[in-house]
Amino acid sequence: MLKRVAEFISRYSMFTLGQTVGVAVSGGADSVCLLHVLLELSSRWALRLKVLHLDHQLRGEESSEDARFVRDLALRLGLEPVIQESDVRRLQAETADNLEQAARRARRRFFLGCLESGQVERVALGHTRSDQAETVLFRFLRGCGAAGLAGILPVTREGCVRPLLDVDREEVEAFLRTRGLEWREDSSNRDLVFARNRIRRHLLPNLIRDWNPALPEVLANTATLSRDEEQYWDGEISRLAETHFVRESPAVLLQCGALRSLALPVARRLVRRAIQEIKGDLRRVDFGHVEDILRLAQGKEGRGAVRLPGLDVARSFDWLRLAPPEDRDPAPSGFRLAVPVPGAVVVPPGGLRLESSVSACKENDCGLDWERVPKPLELRNWGAGDRYRPLGHDTDRELTVLFQKHRIPAWERRLWPVLICGETLLWARRFGPAADYAAGPGTRQVLKLHVAQDHTDSGNQKEPF
Repeated sequence: MLKRVAEFISRYSMFTLGQTVGVAVSGGADSVCLLHVLLELSSRWALRLKVLHLDHQLRGEESSEDARFVRDLALRLGLEPVIQESDVRRLQAETADNLEQAARRARRRFFLGCLESGQVERVALGHTRSDQAETVLFRFLRGCGAAGLAGILPVTREGCVRPLLDVDREEVEAFLRTRGLEWREDSSNRDLVFARNRIRRHLLPNLIRDWNPALPEVLANTATLSRDEEQYWDGEISRLAETHFVRESPAVLLQCGALRSLALPVARRLVRRAIQEIKGDLRRVDFGHVEDILRLAQGKEGRGAVRLPGLDVARSFDWLRLAPPEDRDPAPSGFRLAVPVPGAVVVPPGGLRLESSVSACKENDCGLDWERVPKPLELRNWGAGDRYRPLGHDTDRELTVLFQKHRIPAWERRLWPVLICGETLLWARRFGPAADYAAGPGTRQVLKLHVAQDHTDSGNQKEPF
């Protein structure tokens, strides 16, 4: 077994020479085995080992006994014990997690804390191939995609590693018995209230007996195949995201036509990546949610909306917009601002910056005749009923009609700026100056307006009007 574990460690480059490794030891068979295996293999990578233990305070004196057992084991082996306590029941009460999830969250916080503080450079966890099989079966039963079937990762981005992931639980116990090593039995592992215990003690043994004696190996192999495919797709979707995503914080925009042109499996993954980018995770997002978004993008023209847990998706013309729910603004407050000339004014809260300047008029200059335009000038958001005659049009046009003609998505219209003097509309973003006040033959000075995103440190991309 030691040889196989060493090969597995090398295959996934779990350690580099001279690292400090925190071995997560609960006191159970898997973690005690991991500790002794790494002790025997540590010289190959000159590892410095520490023992990490989190007391969940869930089983009263039994939990305290586990902590004492781990501390004594570490000291007996000449290793530094790092032992902390966590009130998991209180953590559960503060979140929507069940008890298992709360305990997992507490352990993750403990291990990441050890990594981030520099106490250790890797955290070794005692998950086995048996755990992998149970995890894959559990996720399949709950309904997951290929990412979920990838199961438990050998190495995580944070620095957690699982050297025993190619070893069965039976091999672990055989290793311990051969060496006369003791371990603790967690009484909660017998509690059938927990889904994982029901899978471990009833469902999986029945499936092995009645359907396939090699089922644990099949499930573990499924995890390996899914993990390798996910790694490939991760790179491909990252490349496609740079091409297809229009990032307008806090939102991501996707063009429906481009999404329809992709093969369905690629489109699904690209949508999932967009969701993950906005939410930070894919929790509570299921197959149906992704399909709803793809259906929203199907037609050549369209409008509509889909709400997901922690995410709103809207369509307008050929664009999808994915954004957090807190970005909803059904009735944004208006604005009315004085416009300095020359100068700049920022439109709240959209981050648009209107820049104004006056210069000698040249042939084909586009702007407002500075000498004829009424003053003082103000900038406000557009409103229902706003209309004017843009340069190049024969009659007045309502802004709502211009929005449709120019295919302005609904979410961009909310604080659309217009330039006014009193009740006279002189200019509107993207639609240009009013014909009655536009620069033309005989204009000596032209008022030029530019709209840019207010990113003062990144170089503004301007819209000239």
